[in-house]
Amino acid sequence: MNFIKKNILSITAMVFLFTLVMIDPSYALQGSVFGAAKNKLNQLFQNAKLVVFVIGGFGLIALAFQAIFGKVKWPWFAALAFGLAVVAAAGAIVNYAANTDGAAGSKFGDSLGTNTGFGTALENYN
Repeated sequence: MNFIKKNILSITAMVFLFTLVMIDPSYALQGSVFGAAKNKLNQLFQNAKLVVFVIGGFGLIALAFQAIFGKVKWPWFAALAFGLAVVAAAGAIVNYAANTDGAAGSKFGDSLGTNTGFGTALENYN
């Protein structure tokens, strides 16, 4: 602990220099760090929604069979179906809350009735 207290300035300088040397130059090409973060978060949202739909779809089928045969209560099935509908409409909710509905820079889309939500994530894999 005493070593860190005595050498905090040199440790900080080395960390800063290491960060400068190791930073990816593509961040400078995108304009800003926030632009890169926005693009990564949009990609993360689309990909996470894809995973949630796949796993949730299998879960919905499993709960439907179990509810039909009386192993699971029907409200659990309804809760999962409602949760998947909320995830599908999450992009439209974000656009409405941010007042960017139809804006050129808006990449959040819903999966219910437009082609900008779930289909965009699948097109990125091709």
